[in-house]
Amino acid sequence: MAFSLTVNGNRHTVDVDSDTPLLWVIRDELGLKGTKFGCGAGLCGACTVHVNGQPARSCSTAIELVDGAEITTIEGLSEGGNLHPLQQAWISEGVPQCGYCQSGQIMTAAHLLANNPSPSRDDIVAAMTGNLCRCGTYARIVAAVESVAGGVGHYQPGQEGA
Repeated sequence: MAFSLTVNGNRHTVDVDSDTPLLWVIRDELGLKGTKFGCGAGLCGACTVHVNGQPARSCSTAIELVDGAEITTIEGLSEGGNLHPLQQAWISEGVPQCGYCQSGQIMTAAHLLANNPSPSRDDIVAAMTGNLCRCGTYARIVAAVESVAGGVGHYQPGQEGA
């Protein structure tokens, strides 16, 4: 069955089964490998993307539910070859160790900052709670989000591409 969606500003039509997870459409049909498979049940957050500006677990979102939607993946956050302020903060704070969960972490943080450009530490911790990091870099994740929220990263709402 054919489904249409806009991913990172580009319109695509894919011919897949209606229950195909969005994750596999993004990775296998469109070749965007930044979104990762973690648990397959929408519990870890590694596969987080934005669907019409809202975070969604792509491993448990059937393509039929996002037909016609606008999707932003980690590849869509940067513009013009420049890293998104959160991506730069991740590097500056030394967040990634294995790096596997980081695209989902960044997508969750980008949504938080788009809706609350000046979150408190408690707001950040609450927003990031659903994303798991097996390496345990939670303190660095919070510090990276705080550095962008504090204006150090020159973040502007809507800059995340969603």
